[in-house]
Amino acid sequence: MTTEGSTPQEQCSTGIQGAPAWYAEEQIVRAVPAERARRLLEATLRSGFRPEDDPARSNVPAGEGHLLLMPSVIGDWAGIEVASVSPGNPERDLPRIQATYMLMDSATLSLRALLEGNVLTTLRTPAISAVATDYLAPKEATKLVVFGTGPQALAHIEAFAKIRSFADVVVCGRTPHKVDAAVDYARTLGLAARSGDASEVRDADVVVCTTSAAEPLFDGALVPDTACVVAMGSHEPQFRELDSALMGRAQVVVEDRATAMREAGDVIQAVADGSLQEDSLVDLADVVTGAVAPDETRPRVFKCVGMSWQDLVVAVGVVDPNA
Repeated sequence: MTTEGSTPQEQCSTGIQGAPAWYAEEQIVRAVPAERARRLLEATLRSGFRPEDDPARSNVPAGEGHLLLMPSVIGDWAGIEVASVSPGNPERDLPRIQATYMLMDSATLSLRALLEGNVLTTLRTPAISAVATDYLAPKEATKLVVFGTGPQALAHIEAFAKIRSFADVVVCGRTPHKVDAAVDYARTLGLAARSGDASEVRDADVVVCTTSAAEPLFDGALVPDTACVVAMGSHEPQFRELDSALMGRAQVVVEDRATAMREAGDVIQAVADGSLQEDSLVDLADVVTGAVAPDETRPRVFKCVGMSWQDLVVAVGVVDPNA
């Protein structure tokens, strides 16, 4: 992940008196748009990197919420995201999650750049979802059903529009004006979009769940065997967006088996009730490298919780245009 002929030190500009460069949201989005983020993550998995080598995310209680510490080291680069999760913040007109990313070179562990962390998450999460979906979804997919109306819902619509030609995008949400806004956003991307409800999964090609729901969003028995379903709304064992009916009949792909069994409520609860076997979980890296083929005889589920290496790969892409 280092540009040929240069070092991490040379690739990062510095501020006054050698202070690390600060990359704000606009700079990050301009340097790594959705499609580049997807390609960076896919290339990292193809290179032989294994997500199970990533350190586990630390979760520390703090105030009314908790702090997340997410370190990673890949090649010449190291980094850590420090994120805070405060469930009551939306009522204060503040983000539920706030984050800052610290990027270092792995040789000296000297700080090379600071990046706004929320936008990294907004980029890398739909990007890794798109990597998985590109391998797991039908090539001729035309109908996308999206649960949720927040930034991740919009970012997933944009990312997925780059990998398939959707003729019908359906947005499902609890708040009508937010659903309307998400539909309008999809239309600005040139997509035919409309509002809908959970029954729309009955003939969906791709379903993406981007909510903070604690209970399943729809009846998993309705999902066609041909469909790909992505769930990324939570990283907590007690929360789930998908029911055991779907998890039990699907090929379930995860970023990393141990991480999923620690954080992915959709997986943990289905394993606990006997619907899903832990040893049947498939690592995304194995799908990307071709070690495991998608099972087209049943639904394919990708459960994502977000991992440290994804933030690092995107952060390096921001500071190194040739990554």
